[in-house]
Amino acid sequence: MNTNQVARIAALVGEPARAGMLLALMDGRALTANELAAAANVAAPTASRHLALLVEGGLLRLDRQGRHRYHRLASAEVARVLEGIMQLSVAPAAPPVSTGPRDPAMRLARTCYDHLAGRIAVAIADRLVEDGAVVIEDETAVLTARAASPLQALGLALPSTLAAPASRPACRPCLDWGERRMHLAGRLGALLCTHCLDQGWLLRKPRVRTLALTPAGAAAFRDWLGLARWQRVMEPSA
Repeated sequence: MNTNQVARIAALVGEPARAGMLLALMDGRALTANELAAAANVAAPTASRHLALLVEGGLLRLDRQGRHRYHRLASAEVARVLEGIMQLSVAPAAPPVSTGPRDPAMRLARTCYDHLAGRIAVAIADRLVEDGAVVIEDETAVLTARAASPLQALGLALPSTLAAPASRPACRPCLDWGERRMHLAGRLGALLCTHCLDQGWLLRKPRVRTLALTPAGAAAFRDWLGLARWQRVMEPSA
């Protein structure tokens, strides 16, 4: 292992302005240099220098569309590392334990790069595991032949390409920052996120990772998860 490279990546992430820019991109979207400068609360020239270092270090990808330049996280693996750092950063030193984001809406539903996170995402994972659609063991998850039926009940038809070999796993467990339990990432996690947004069950909010739950979404999730589980999602302390 190249310890110099490890230290270099850690230094890139560890600078507060650069950390702010990286976290602003955790919802999977691409942002301009000016938007990222505002997120990091730094001047545009300073932001440009930071962004150049992040691109050079392989943490960001630069996309060009005409005269416009957009920055996004380089990969899902970068997002996974950032999510892990966020989990460590909120770990309490002593009881009582209070985990994850303080914003109740963010704890309910948010994006984790390109997949869902929060209590709704954890509940979806729990239902799929109970149905035998997904088997989670340690840091791996396997999508089984029984997955089609519960996902079809949610209105999602699994594409045949999901079973094909690819560099990104079809399904991967991701420790939820707020719930400290697993939600689903990988290609299935991304499909679930896209499906919920396309159906209008969840809505993006400007400049934040939080997703707003709509009345149609509440009805769809309640019907699919079951009333008892849905009540636990909406009233976790009850």
